Amino acid sequence: MLRVESHAVSRESGYDLNMTSVWARLNVEMLLTQLVAWLPRLLSAIVILVLFSLLWRFTKPAVLQILSRAGLDHALSQMVLSVYRFTVMTLGFIMAANQVGVDVGAALAGLGVVGLTIGFAARDSLSNVMAGFLILWDKPFRSGDWVTLGDKYGKVEEITMRTTRLLTWNNTRIIIPNQSVINEVLVNHSSYGMIRVEVPISMQPTRDVSTARKEIIETVRGIEGVLSDPPPSVVVRAIDAARISLTVQVWTADAEQEMPIQFRILEASRPLLQNPHEA
Repeated sequence: MLRVESHAVSRESGYDLNMTSVWARLNVEMLLTQLVAWLPRLLSAIVILVLFSLLWRFTKPAVLQILSRAGLDHALSQMVLSVYRFTVMTLGFIMAANQVGVDVGAALAGLGVVGLTIGFAARDSLSNVMAGFLILWDKPFRSGDWVTLGDKYGKVEEITMRTTRLLTWNNTRIIIPNQSVINEVLVNHSSYGMIRVEVPISMQPTRDVSTARKEIIETVRGIEGVLSDPPPSVVVRAIDAARISLTVQVWTADAEQEMPIQFRILEASRPLLQNPHEA
């Protein structure tokens, strides 16, 4: 019993000695002095961050107005606005860090190395971002245009920093990296408003071309979406012993109607191309 109590007393005394030595090594007065001296720097850093945040908030409408007057696309304006915000807040963080005693030069050097590493690892993504800027700057198409990109056809639904998104007639979305977009052959069906729709058809050589042409033109005039001015036309593309190849040419005011009109013309012209003996 006496041994246990003696051991317990020795443990408590050892703990007290350790705590005493720790407190002895800590210069509390010096720590408090440094904290009091550091608080104004911290408050200055917070004030700088708040000021730069207010700068971003109050200058945002003016920047948007300038971009709008410059005629930039909405998506490009949003990209430029994001870059502007990043620049303003980065400057704010640098100045705030400088106030609290951070070696900004060394920190920027370290960030530069990290940035190079990340940039090398994400070079494909960065290429797509740069391609997105080129697309929005050059404006080969806009949101809402009907385009053919390579073998893809659809309506431009959205242009983001990395991808261009097409909506097809099947109500499916095609997402194409911007780097691929600028390297593909592009056909913009909506550039000039009206668009001519050409539908290849053929008929038997026993049919009279003039009669068939008049019947086809009269029929396609009544098709929904076909303009009367410029008027529809039918031209002969080729004649051989087996068939006569024709092309029906009509105009429509909206590129969105291009494919539906093709289908309507094919359906409407089918009975007119039959041999009278087969009808």
